[in-house]
Amino acid sequence: AALEAGLGVDVIHRARGNISLTAAGERLLPIARRMLADAAAAQTEMAELAGLERGTARLGMTPTLGTGIVADVLVECRARHPGVDIEIVERGSRALIADLAEGRLDLALIVTTVSSAPARAVLVREPLLTERLVAVSAADAPDPFGGADAVSLASLASQPYLQLAEDYDLRTAMDAAFDGDGLIPRIAVTGAEMDAALAFAERGLGITVVPAMVAAGRPALRAARLADPALTRTISLARRNDMSLTHAAAAMRELIRDVAARITAPGAPLAAFVSRAG
Repeated sequence: AALEAGLGVDVIHRARGNISLTAAGERLLPIARRMLADAAAAQTEMAELAGLERGTARLGMTPTLGTGIVADVLVECRARHPGVDIEIVERGSRALIADLAEGRLDLALIVTTVSSAPARAVLVREPLLTERLVAVSAADAPDPFGGADAVSLASLASQPYLQLAEDYDLRTAMDAAFDGDGLIPRIAVTGAEMDAALAFAERGLGITVVPAMVAAGRPALRAARLADPALTRTISLARRNDMSLTHAAAAMRELIRDVAARITAPGAPLAAFVSRAG
């Protein structure tokens, strides 16, 4: 009531057994969330400077990054900064961008551009690395592509295809690639989560497309890069540009940059599939 009096508008509908936001309340909600996030960040920053408590870094990531770059970052963070607590949020890129814009995250690793004008106004995106996509199939079954190092989309579309769930950025990219070439893949399974699609591929149920870092270290899978054209994704580090990072988040940013540089260095295990962005 005091807030409404100060603003001069009603922000909540009050009815017996039902409380909901007015149109003004809907407009105010994201602003209030950002204010609360800024206040929490300020408290964390002051506490870190005073040495009162351990720092916290809030990192968002897309589901396909957990087994690659993020796992390496967390290992490095624990070794270098054991006092830093890490909060991980795993969502699609568009949801992570919204979380950043509303102050619920310090940093996010995303695999898409920041397309909305409101988000572009408050976010900065730093491309880190470009990663090839690979087609994976069961290593103990006959090679569906006859031993080719690279396969075309047309060849891929002719095989039983394990399609990821719609909320994956990779699903969106592959749907667009098939549509762009006028191809309709032979769907064997649709709506799978990444772990399930990989398990199905290992059992010989079909072929799926994953980032090279996801396929690495899986001896039960055979991987072939996509060609004609080569399909890649760019992993970027995003953050808000209108507030300073806490000490913990700034340390996390430097670790992410260090790990990305190591992954893309000449002679690195995945150098054939991963390169520095830009």
